[in-house]
Amino acid sequence: MTARLYVTLTLVLGSVALGELVGARGWRLYDDAVQVVAGVAAAWVCIVVAGRRTGVQRRWRLLAGVGLLGWSAIRLWWVVLDIVDHSRPVGSAADVGFLILPACMLLALLSVPYARPRPVASSVRRDQVALLIDSVLITGSLLALGWSVLPGKAMNWDGLDPVVVGLSAAYPIADLLMFTIVVLLLLTRPGSPAGRQPLFLAATALAGFAISDTLRLLRLGEGPLTPLESAGYLIGVGFVALAAVSDPTITYDPERDVAERDWLHLLLPYVPVTATGIVIAISTGAGNPLSPFEAYLGWLGLGLVVARQMFTIVDNTVLLDRVSEGQQRLRHQAYHDPLTGLANRALFRERLVLALDAHRHRARPVAVLFADLDDFKLVNDSFGHAMGDRVLRAIAERLQGCVVPEDLVARLGGDEFAVVLDHHPADAEPTGHRILAALREPFLVDGHRIAVGASIGLVVPEPGEPLSADALLRRADAAMYSSKRRGKGSLARYAGTADGSPNADMPHLLAQALVPGGRPAASGFEVYYQPIVRLTDGAIVAVEALARWTLPAAGGPVHPDVFVTVAERTGQVAAIDNFVLDQACADASRLALIYGRPIDVHVNVSAARLGQAGLEEAVRAALSRQNLPPSRLVIEITETHRIQDLPAAAAAAARLRALGSRIALDDFGSGFNALAQLHSLPVDIVKLDSTLTDVDEDPDRAAALCRSILAICADLNIAVVAEGIETSTRAAALSGLGCPLGQGYLYGQPGPLHRLRPLGIPAQPGPSSLQQLT
Repeated sequence: MTARLYVTLTLVLGSVALGELVGARGWRLYDDAVQVVAGVAAAWVCIVVAGRRTGVQRRWRLLAGVGLLGWSAIRLWWVVLDIVDHSRPVGSAADVGFLILPACMLLALLSVPYARPRPVASSVRRDQVALLIDSVLITGSLLALGWSVLPGKAMNWDGLDPVVVGLSAAYPIADLLMFTIVVLLLLTRPGSPAGRQPLFLAATALAGFAISDTLRLLRLGEGPLTPLESAGYLIGVGFVALAAVSDPTITYDPERDVAERDWLHLLLPYVPVTATGIVIAISTGAGNPLSPFEAYLGWLGLGLVVARQMFTIVDNTVLLDRVSEGQQRLRHQAYHDPLTGLANRALFRERLVLALDAHRHRARPVAVLFADLDDFKLVNDSFGHAMGDRVLRAIAERLQGCVVPEDLVARLGGDEFAVVLDHHPADAEPTGHRILAALREPFLVDGHRIAVGASIGLVVPEPGEPLSADALLRRADAAMYSSKRRGKGSLARYAGTADGSPNADMPHLLAQALVPGGRPAASGFEVYYQPIVRLTDGAIVAVEALARWTLPAAGGPVHPDVFVTVAERTGQVAAIDNFVLDQACADASRLALIYGRPIDVHVNVSAARLGQAGLEEAVRAALSRQNLPPSRLVIEITETHRIQDLPAAAAAAARLRALGSRIALDDFGSGFNALAQLHSLPVDIVKLDSTLTDVDEDPDRAAALCRSILAICADLNIAVVAEGIETSTRAAALSGLGCPLGQGYLYGQPGPLHRLRPLGIPAQPGPSSLQQLT
């Protein structure tokens, strides 16, 4: 581009110098001929380059080429007239053809690929009209300013044809308008320096045209321009060609200085308007009346200012609408669950506070339903979280179909949902049963029939009862856990201790019982033990330690499924595991006294903890604190959760085994990926779930499954414990299949340490621990 620029300037200066040598008699013919050649060459460049481009880049080059051809055609007509009559007048009515170039340039400039950075999106046509209004407003103001300060003797048009004068004045006015458009594009549109290069070149071209056209207007009655005065035409066509051959890489940075550009776009048109108004005011104040031309420009400027303000008003109105829509979207996002579209916990609490306020001051009834999906983790573990999300959305739709529009359905998080009924609270219980019935219908997702149940707690505060939103929600939560305690898939109504329902916040009470540094035993926690026996002779070889919790506020013992589920949801299960671990290690010596020999102790640990920080440290601390040999401890991995990171879990299990303890898989066959865990984890013991040990009820199928698992475990040198043995018939059948160990109510229910008694079956000679079997 630099070389092309130097060549263009050299050609222009060479043509001017040669024209000066021609002499005054030949200036007109020489200038017109050179300008014809330059115009045709520039038009050819524009058209050829346009053929290699597409879209807007092609369109504006074609327009420039067509404009230059029209301009060159009039110049050629001038050459013919110069040859026929070298003394002809400077201008004629045919010169109207020169306006083809500014018309084409206007269309080209209005189609340039620059968008003004604005906070409100608008159409291209709207920006084009606004750009044209701003340009005409600035151009009119500059013309009025120039007319006011230009001395009258500078222009001598006496005796000239008014049409010729008007056309001659139209050229510099058109040039000024085009130049103003380019300046506005450069000042108010973003773009890289390379992308703005054609505009800079176009501005230079228009400046050249404007200078020569202005000199021609001022000297209209004095004869043709000299080669130096008409050099602006050569510069104009040359720089248009340079703009056409430029190859910018247009990039946009709409975030860069957007605010500054927007203010500049708003204020720039009014700067010349203000300056012109001040100058005209001073002039008229000095006794100089306005000329008709100045008055016309003033009215034109006023009309354009009004039109421009209408655009601004429309912009502001649209912007306010967009801001309002944005605020509504933000409010919706702040108060609604992004997955299901239901109300979130924040909106639920806000609505509940308003309902309780009406209940307290106007005795308006209110009810709350709290629903927790039963075993929803199995859906995520079986089909993946993406499928789980789709099921949650389907559940949300069914919940909304079970209530009236005035009631609020909310997703409080995870698989918890709640409903505020403050318009028809009397329908709360029927609504809860409708929800249970709706959720019992399987969900058909991607060809899978997925069944999801729920446990629901219902709370209806008594009239005048002072309750906060948190307290009411805790009651609903407690009633829901009472429902789980009675059996999943049911509805329980909160009624205090009259029906044995809890009257407090179960997660809160659990947190109080398991406070760090506290003593869980002082809050009702204790450890029960259930024997594990050798099936061949009934000898007790180990015991399983199980957590139990008695809570007077809950009406007595809390079912393990309830408080373990709460502990897993609230992140407190590790505290329960550690309490049982420490207590079982402490009781190992007394167990040895009860059974007359050392007894192995099985301690349950949530699968989610395997591989996470804290478990190995807790095991080492308990063994060291209670002085128990690691070989007497068996860590049972419960399958309530899928092990997410099997390699990390396997490494942790290997470290525990290296310590001397053993690893058991609890409830084998009831969870998921059981065989994968058996393959990946260094396991010593497998405890068969009771669903696989009913060989007495289903001897063919169950026996085949048991025989297969026993064979696999025998090959892997893994001991097997059959759970759920309640009859001697089942014990004999399992023993006949080769199962070495068993556990169940036949051999004793879980009980506290002081109730344990040795079985009446004599012990066999030799070691009585699981070590012999592993």
